[in-house]
Amino acid sequence: MSRKISSTKDSGPKVDRRKFLTGVAVAGAAGAMTPQAANATVAAGAATARVPSALPPTAWTVAAETGTPQKDLARIGGVAGSDFMVDVIKTLDIKYLPSNCASSFRGIHESLINYGNNKMPEFLTCTHEESGVGMGHGYFKVTGKPLMTLCHGTVGLQHASMAIYNAWCDRVPVIVVGGNDLDAAHRPPGVPTVHSAQDINALVRDFTKWDDTPVSLQHFAQSMVRAYKISMTPPYGPVAISLDAGLQQEPVKHHNGEKLYIPKYTPTSAPQGDTNAVREAARLLAGAERPVIVVDRAARTENGVRLLVQLAEALQARVVDMGARMNFPKNHHLSAGIAVVNNADVIIGMELTDFWAVVNSFIDNGDHGIGINQTKIKPETKLISINSVDLNTKANYQDFQRFQAVDVAMAADAETTLPSLIEAVKSAIQNDRKAAIAKRGEAAKKAHTEVRERTRQAAALAWDASPISTARMSMEIWGHIKDLDWSLVAQTGNVSNWPHRLWPMEKHHHWLGHSGGYGVGYGIAAAVGAALANRDLGRFSVNIQGDGDLMYAPGVMWTAAKHKIPLLTVMHNNRGYHQELMHVQRLSSFRNRVASLGGDIGPIGTSIMNPDIEYHKLAESMGWWAKGPITDPEKLGPAIREAVAVVKSGQPALLNVWTQPR
Repeated sequence: MSRKISSTKDSGPKVDRRKFLTGVAVAGAAGAMTPQAANATVAAGAATARVPSALPPTAWTVAAETGTPQKDLARIGGVAGSDFMVDVIKTLDIKYLPSNCASSFRGIHESLINYGNNKMPEFLTCTHEESGVGMGHGYFKVTGKPLMTLCHGTVGLQHASMAIYNAWCDRVPVIVVGGNDLDAAHRPPGVPTVHSAQDINALVRDFTKWDDTPVSLQHFAQSMVRAYKISMTPPYGPVAISLDAGLQQEPVKHHNGEKLYIPKYTPTSAPQGDTNAVREAARLLAGAERPVIVVDRAARTENGVRLLVQLAEALQARVVDMGARMNFPKNHHLSAGIAVVNNADVIIGMELTDFWAVVNSFIDNGDHGIGINQTKIKPETKLISINSVDLNTKANYQDFQRFQAVDVAMAADAETTLPSLIEAVKSAIQNDRKAAIAKRGEAAKKAHTEVRERTRQAAALAWDASPISTARMSMEIWGHIKDLDWSLVAQTGNVSNWPHRLWPMEKHHHWLGHSGGYGVGYGIAAAVGAALANRDLGRFSVNIQGDGDLMYAPGVMWTAAKHKIPLLTVMHNNRGYHQELMHVQRLSSFRNRVASLGGDIGPIGTSIMNPDIEYHKLAESMGWWAKGPITDPEKLGPAIREAVAVVKSGQPALLNVWTQPR
């Protein structure tokens, strides 16, 4: 069995599939040569003859060498089951299907590109399953629509599992369909059997929202629509379907005269906060002296950003955006840092990943392995939570974080609940409170201006340093994209949050959030998927790419070039796994170690140097425009200008920038 299927899009006259397959063996025989004939054609001057393959002969090579055409195989009559599957998929408005090809789903692959005309969805060739899921992850965060990907049995799903876990933690829907040979009596021996399982979905069940294994075509139709529906109901999440190879390849059969049908997809209304709980939350917020709003994935859309602005302005409450999405405009006077929770008397958290960490601090206690916990807030501070994840928490993986007791808890979608909360807050504000609220807003404006000025001064430090400071790199990028409809599609590696501190992020697509599960390898795949979505919307995509993250699955860069996905990628190339380096250094200090090898032992096992990876050459090898390494800060701006022009022309571009650690 071969996982790789080579195909090209034929723009010429259509060829009948059956006639084509019938002639393949004959053509192969006619075009083949015996080893002796092959040796006779070796170019003049060649020192040695070609060494025959050590692999065992296949039916194809035997037929070629003996001149005997392979016996024509029986053809499939009627309508292929996978054709009906494509009909089902087309009802769900799935635009793209990024995937690495494989034999276990060859039936649906062939139907997608021939019967389905490779449209809705369009097959995008990936070189790794993790990239296919990662592209779907980034795509959704731009469009609000999921993509589908195909995985190859046990091994393909294992490759994809890290990206699926990221999507689970980030509350992103991806439709994952895994090819599988279920029937042991008919599955091919050898590799296909190794790549099969009774239950491939068990590999990812703890971090998918739902899964199924259809045993009939009608079952597939119901499961596919159900999977889409479940994944697209907040809290969002990935779903998995195990797809039997036999079911794909067998012709459609009608049982007892019943015809196949495709269930209608009707979106499920998002869960909204209980009316009494909303009123109680509004009463607490309206009466607070120092209310604080903390948000993480509260804004699912651009409208969610507008609603949060309305709530904040009604209360003149400071807003802390934890950054899992772009929830609140960074240049708004009510935008604040996490320190404002310390003096709050009421805190409302919306779709928080970790409410406990918002109101508590954890101090790493070095070698003791326990840490010190300290509360940040006053004992009388009231806590309100609106979080849809309460409806979908599982036990094994600990992405739900520590337990935090609150005073008002709503298991609901924050964005859906915001309109009723805003109205309740406005009704709860007494006339005698309006002057105090306005005064609170004036104080927030002053504080916001002071923080912005201090941030600009901090960014100017080491402006001319080499390697280049992350502040300068961030602002040089901003200087060349500020007049475009831009989107920061990914940022891996720690650049001290300079884009979020200095760029005037106002729109939901200005920042798409992090990976969710903090799985390394997310950045470039999600960036390509998001850039695909932005390409269709006419936006400019920029990715600040960590060096270590890129090396996990860099092959997705070829996918971007292949499918003409414009993306500006600027490397945050600090030539190491810097966070881990600091862990080793800090632990050495706690343990009072003296480096037996002399000098700093931190870079051992954490450095990505000697040899230095030439990321620009890696990108060029996959069809990108690239430049680097850029070490002189004076050359960075002109290089970014060049790269921006390339991306605007419709190509991906990469700049390999040597940077300070953070």
